[in-house]
Amino acid sequence: MNITWYGQSCFKLQSKDIVLITDPFDKKIGLRPPYGAASIVTISHDHYDHNNFEIIKGDPFIVNDTGEYEIKKITIRGIDSFHDNCEGDKMGNNIIYVVEMEDMKICHLGDFGQEGFLNSQLEKIGQIDILFIPIGGVFTIDWKTTNTIISQIEPRIIIPMHYKVSGVKGELLKLDSADNFCKEHGVSAKDAVEKFSIKKKDLPQDEARVVLMKIA
Repeated sequence: MNITWYGQSCFKLQSKDIVLITDPFDKKIGLRPPYGAASIVTISHDHYDHNNFEIIKGDPFIVNDTGEYEIKKITIRGIDSFHDNCEGDKMGNNIIYVVEMEDMKICHLGDFGQEGFLNSQLEKIGQIDILFIPIGGVFTIDWKTTNTIISQIEPRIIIPMHYKVSGVKGELLKLDSADNFCKEHGVSAKDAVEKFSIKKKDLPQDEARVVLMKIA
């Protein structure tokens, strides 16, 4: 599986001829959206920096609700969660997606804002190999809260997302950078990769690995 990051919560997961795009954004955030084709698009919530599925070519299958789906032998489970830590009263709901691809389980938290998972959510999430987790605070959990979230599901690989990067505009300038998260986990900007390729046999077995990504 090859993983590419476009900024915010938008990733491309590619397995042979199958392409899955998560949370494509509108160009008005200041970054370049993914203009290519995809087989599947997942949308965690209906905000302009996460829901721009119209830009994706190739007549993709759009997943924007909770429940279980199987598309092109890819299994997806959407799990209800909150965009804030007050049961959605301020920011509304958010969908966590667990994707099974190449015999690996990938969890994309979207704009997750809870201070911790509910037991019912943990049961649905299960054991995770790769975790995409927001770290920028303001609209989601911050870098400090990520420690609690990570300890609850113990992923093998952790990929941070939804933090302030060069080029973003408007409200996204309020986000924290990745600096504190990187210090906490012993990684730095020089470790960032343009594309991350992983196979099940190469997943770390002892300690979780943090993968910092450059924007495509």
